Amino acid sequence: MSNVFTYQEIAEHNSPEDAWIIIDGKVYDVTKFVDEHPGGDEIILELAGQIATEPFNDIGHSDDALKKLEKLLIGRVDVNSEPLNQTEASQSTQTTGGEGSGKLAILCAIVFFAVAYYLSNH
Repeated sequence: MSNVFTYQEIAEHNSPEDAWIIIDGKVYDVTKFVDEHPGGDEIILELAGQIATEPFNDIGHSDDALKKLEKLLIGRVDVNSEPLNQTEASQSTQTTGGEGSGKLAILCAIVFFAVAYYLSNH
């Protein structure tokens, strides 16, 4: 993996047809995974083209999810590029029709993983 992308380049990949996210300085093309995401597509699309490290880590993901994520790795963030400020990120992010549903998507993901954990241990 030798691809290095600027924050501006990554910000352009913010649609259901072309969705990239940044987690811990790594760039992932999650386009093909959007429809498969157990927590729904809204949360990924809200973060497309942006840094998703904190929301990703806040949810907690299984080892299987982390393995799937590694398969989507396409490069790293150029550490010399400037992160977009919130205003620029908002202007460059397209509306997905799911405004305000991010908290619901997070809640759904938590419930999903809690039920899966419970069922696997009982």
